[in-house]
Amino acid sequence: MNLTFNRSSSLKSALLLIAPFFLWGTAMVAMKGVLSQTTPFFMAGVRLVPAGVLVLLVAWWLKRPQPQGIKAWFWITLFALLDATMFQGFLAAGLTQTGAGLGSVIIDSQPLIVALLSCWLFSEIIGFWGWIGLGFGILGISLIGLPKQWFDGLFYSQTFSLTFNGLDLLNSGELLMLLASLSMAAGTVCIRYVSRYVDPVVATGWHMILGGIPLFLMSGMWESHQWTEINLQGWLSLGYSTIFGSAIAYGIFFYLASKGNLTSLSSLTFLTPVFALSFGNLFLNEVLTSWQWIGVSLTLISIYLINQREMISKQLRYLRIKFLGLSKRTWGKLSETIFSWQ
Repeated sequence: MNLTFNRSSSLKSALLLIAPFFLWGTAMVAMKGVLSQTTPFFMAGVRLVPAGVLVLLVAWWLKRPQPQGIKAWFWITLFALLDATMFQGFLAAGLTQTGAGLGSVIIDSQPLIVALLSCWLFSEIIGFWGWIGLGFGILGISLIGLPKQWFDGLFYSQTFSLTFNGLDLLNSGELLMLLASLSMAAGTVCIRYVSRYVDPVVATGWHMILGGIPLFLMSGMWESHQWTEINLQGWLSLGYSTIFGSAIAYGIFFYLASKGNLTSLSSLTFLTPVFALSFGNLFLNEVLTSWQWIGVSLTLISIYLINQREMISKQLRYLRIKFLGLSKRTWGKLSETIFSWQ
């Protein structure tokens, strides 16, 4: 009976740990699926504002302190601009021109950008494995976002023909997703300053509301027929991305972070695009080119190396010490045997 209980607890812990990344990945698929019935800025606003209200209700129930002072509201506003308005705006616009799985991979390359920003702003050490990860990441993102013809020519005919069209670049879904990734990375770095003045859960709720309002304003100015063509399935998809992909996912994430599981959470970041790619292929029939699959693989490897660079260094250092100790003991025993024969 005790063994069954322990197994059940371990399973629940594992499912809870994976849940935010599963919800974020599947929310990308839900958002992509409903875009044919609505507009990007309206969808982004719907995902943010109701979710922010839900997070603030939970924070009120948990008796979390509300923001106090000009500095607190300044950092929340900046956080809202970067991580809500810009991130969700670029994400929604990018989804109109790229797949949910591919978009998720590009967005979840933001740990690479965070590592560089943290090195520059906070003097954090990237280390050998971190730089290796950054190299893999740059190569992976290049394979995903650059024209397939470039790599076909270089690999198959050993020729490289560079054609550049600025208009195509501006209309590229991959570029918009990269801008979303940059915005999210800047927001991730910003939260370190935000948490000095505001409870992070409360800041998350307020930044969703404040960041979602400009998206609704932009939708009112530039978009039309935002909700007239949405059917029941579309509203369910929007509800899923709002409640599960935003409010619940962020709620679980911060709950786990408060329990000291940040290392585990960081190592699981790469699961988000895996879920998005899997469900995008299953429900939306999204197919990647062979170069993009290679790029996806390299990007996931790079994210893992960036997130686990310290752990990899520690493990290798431990193995090296253990190996050297074993070698010394082996050499010592061998020397004793040789001298005894003499």
